[in-house]
Amino acid sequence: QVQLVESGGGLVQPGGSLRLSCAASGFTFSIYSISWYRQAPGKERELVAAITSAGGSTNYADSVKGRFTISRDNAKDTVTLRMNGLKPEDTAVYYCNARRRTFLREYDYWGQGTQVTVSS
Repeated sequence: QVQLVESGGGLVQPGGSLRLSCAASGFTFSIYSISWYRQAPGKERELVAAITSAGGSTNYADSVKGRFTISRDNAKDTVTLRMNGLKPEDTAVYYCNARRRTFLREYDYWGQGTQVTVSS
């Protein structure tokens, strides 16, 4: 079955770094765009970073530009989000999303999320 499993979250001090990973299985990973979203308590889920299927193009929320980097390894069916210069406002549950649109339908898969807490 389709699975997206996030890992790498945790507690980090302001200014610190974390690396989130998302391991995919059960679908053809290399033809899906992959995104990281996050949701803080009481707030809507927001897009953090996205990468196209071949990895040729990336997109970032303004709030994380220059601090976060998204990358993927289609040989290993994994995507990574490197987060540097973390701020308390980066605290949220981070979700991995795989999406593909065809003429007939949209395929949309989500992981269970991993908690990132930035606090001193």
